Amino acid sequence: MATLTEPAYGRLLSRTRPRVIKTEAENERILAQLEALDTLERPLTREEEALAELLTLLVRQFEESRYPLGHADPLDTLRELMEVRGLRQRDLIPVFGASSVVSDVLHGKRGISKAHGRKLAEFFHAPVSLFL
Repeated sequence: MATLTEPAYGRLLSRTRPRVIKTEAENERILAQLEALDTLERPLTREEEALAELLTLLVRQFEESRYPLGHADPLDTLRELMEVRGLRQRDLIPVFGASSVVSDVLHGKRGISKAHGRKLAEFFHAPVSLFL
């Protein structure tokens, strides 16, 4: 990654105020900020990418301590993450490519492929091992 512009990164940090997440409300606030970055209709700046990486680490640390998944079945993990985040089947169409594939996976008629596992990991900002 190229060098960050410190003043620009400092402004982002000042607006975002990232810190160790201790409550569900704080987690939701950080998730909303991550979603805002994810839905920008332009490529992220280096500073925004660095902020997204930091926020992702904070969310991952909180969720792993709050919702330990252990050696859960990948399908159970997917369902749990969908429930926790209030997602519906149609929200996963961009990951799987078609509603029929999402339906087949969620109903256990089809396994999660390695390619879909990687896309799910990116989508949920989670380790790919959760889905494979």
